[in-house]
Amino acid sequence: MIPWEKLDTAKIPGSDEELRLMRRGEEFSIKLGTNELMNSRLSGSEAALATLAAKQIEQVAKPVVLIGGLGMGFTLRAALMVLGPKAKIVVSELVPAVVSWARGPMAGVFGDSLDDAKVSIREIDVGEVIRAKGSAFDAILLDVDNGPEGLTRKGNDALYSAGGLQAAKTALRPGGVLAVWSSGPNPAFTKRLKRAGFDVNEVNVRATGRGGGARHVIWIAKKG
Repeated sequence: MIPWEKLDTAKIPGSDEELRLMRRGEEFSIKLGTNELMNSRLSGSEAALATLAAKQIEQVAKPVVLIGGLGMGFTLRAALMVLGPKAKIVVSELVPAVVSWARGPMAGVFGDSLDDAKVSIREIDVGEVIRAKGSAFDAILLDVDNGPEGLTRKGNDALYSAGGLQAAKTALRPGGVLAVWSSGPNPAFTKRLKRAGFDVNEVNVRATGRGGGARHVIWIAKKG
């Protein structure tokens, strides 16, 4: 068995927590404490975050999409595949080191996705981007925690609060969709989405796509 090697660490802005980038052979892992936030071998549900949301806006000729959290780029690469040549994709990543990892040790995982002309990377809290934009996006995809609560930093709780959901709704164009990834169900969050006025569909997906793995949850919340 090849042992895990720690490649780098990075402080999370606004938190005392630290991310660790690990490698074992060709496999990468990003961890927070004892929690594995993502693994390069498990991409199915993160890719589904993009494909499920894209299905909701397939009639939009020039979709503008905001992705909260770069991670290992699974959602970004799926979005590039399904959104078409006229799409604009903004990726908001709070931790600058994650972007450096994507261009450095994990460059093989990301391929040329970061250099695609449709993509812009912003090293900023996705909440700031959401609050600054009124009716600017056709889809907002959030994968910044292990679910609708602030695991990586408590400041992320605001994204999933009643106020945060109203801000996301304001930032969406009519018919736009808010898609949120989670490692498991959260009935209270489903209720908050509905109270915010979204049409909500909760979808169970496998971590490895059709191949199986843990069951994850994606909320597809559509603005009327």
